[in-house]
Amino acid sequence: MKEVKCECGHSNPQGTIICESCGKPLEDQNQSKNLLNMRYEGVARRSQTYKSTIIDKIWMFFSSVKVGIWIIVLILVASIFGTIFPQEFYIGGANPATFYKEEYGALGEIYYQLGFHDLYGSWWYMLLLASLGISLIIASLDRVVPLHRALKNQRTKRHENFMKRQRVFSSSTVEDEEEVLKHVKEKLKAKRYQIREEEGHLVAEKGRFSRWGPYVNHLGLIIFLIGCMLRYFPGFYLDEHVWVREGEVQVVPGSNQELFLENEQFLLEIYDQEEEADEAPMQAPRVKNYQTNAVLYQANPDSPVGVVDDLQEVERHDIRVNDPLEYQGYKFYQLDYKLNELATMSFTVENKESSEQFGRMDVDLNNPQDFYELDEGYMVKVEEYFPDFYMDDNNEPASRTRLPNNPVFVFNITTPETPDGETSLVGIAQNIEPFGENDYKVTFVDVTTNNVTGIGVRKDITIPILIAGGAIFMIGLVQGSYWAHRRIWFQKIKGEIWIAGHTNKNWLALRKDIDEVIDQTDLSSPIDQVEMNEKNNELKNQNQEG
Repeated sequence: MKEVKCECGHSNPQGTIICESCGKPLEDQNQSKNLLNMRYEGVARRSQTYKSTIIDKIWMFFSSVKVGIWIIVLILVASIFGTIFPQEFYIGGANPATFYKEEYGALGEIYYQLGFHDLYGSWWYMLLLASLGISLIIASLDRVVPLHRALKNQRTKRHENFMKRQRVFSSSTVEDEEEVLKHVKEKLKAKRYQIREEEGHLVAEKGRFSRWGPYVNHLGLIIFLIGCMLRYFPGFYLDEHVWVREGEVQVVPGSNQELFLENEQFLLEIYDQEEEADEAPMQAPRVKNYQTNAVLYQANPDSPVGVVDDLQEVERHDIRVNDPLEYQGYKFYQLDYKLNELATMSFTVENKESSEQFGRMDVDLNNPQDFYELDEGYMVKVEEYFPDFYMDDNNEPASRTRLPNNPVFVFNITTPETPDGETSLVGIAQNIEPFGENDYKVTFVDVTTNNVTGIGVRKDITIPILIAGGAIFMIGLVQGSYWAHRRIWFQKIKGEIWIAGHTNKNWLALRKDIDEVIDQTDLSSPIDQVEMNEKNNELKNQNQEG
């Protein structure tokens, strides 16, 4: 873009309001009597200068503060919708397609159809977070780069119009200018101002680092957002719930089948009932402790994928509440338990007329076989298995979860007398023959149970990123909130000493500093031109009304 050259010789980017070097107001503001707009030091921002290409338009869109605020509002509104009903992670492994409709009716079904059941992992929620990050980056670069350039290029001697059009300004005639300025410099140094001098002109400055507070703020937010988004990439964040039965070895979720957890024994301790009865006779027994004696194994890296015979023990720990097993960033928490979960169900085939029984089959409820061969050519085929049986809206059998809470089988019984087979639906206290009367039935014989422990598996390597982002955000917040960028110019112009001051906040403190610095001199105290204009307008309005 074409540059604008000031009379001081400095070339400014097109769109600059105030010369970056001498401070002379450029363009039409040269004839104006209004106070200078010192926001961003009057520098040209890319979003206000380049507007021709599609990249310029995208940059201009995301550099807008209003756009950033609207993105934040959309994220907040979306997050509110995500809390109306439980997220899919918290429904205990139930089928979300049926769970929300059954639990919450039509609203639940709409909630599921709109994808709010997995809101925080949805592509459009991730897109909103990414848009907020892009907005923060572009808005920061659009302002911080030209602001840094302007503050770096500014000279000590400033243009007359720059001085007169500052909010805090005064001019005074003194007898001994050198002595006055010497006194002023000593007072400014005592107040820890950094002083630069050029041809007898002074500029005192302190707190410039506070100008970068909002951008440090933005940097912290960007890092925090990156940490949040990394949680949805494999390997960065894991929060799963795994059920492990006594004596069982389960693969650790998210470990790529490299880690395996064994439940050697589950222990449950109850408070002594006699002591409980003395303290609260009507109170039910309370759990004193529940723990899992766990062993963690690691697969041999030389073994083929899926082969788990060659396991090496790497850690052993008794997992209790608030006492997890920890290994290489993984944490295994004791979260839940189930006593006497159904493990196996035993059946026999019985002739309904003679009551004669043929063999016995023990069905593993967690991994049933497809066929069971019995005595004398009798065979049972498992056609369907519903671990957690219920009838759905279409009045068809279905399973809520994979846990054997209410196991039901559809068996096909083949005997020498019935080679085509007979179908039975068999469960606990139920035996239904859907296709008419059968000659043979599957009779329930016995059941065995297991204790099951619920282990929470967590791994989060984004925590340091989130902590760093939060810490940087707080540093920027403190940096921009508790300090102010103050500048005071003392210049010898037309036989007078002109004083001008500017700060990004707390003008009263700036005027107080100037008054203390010029105390015991002939310099007149600067006035606040904003307050003076407001008073003049009030008097003018009163006179017109009178």
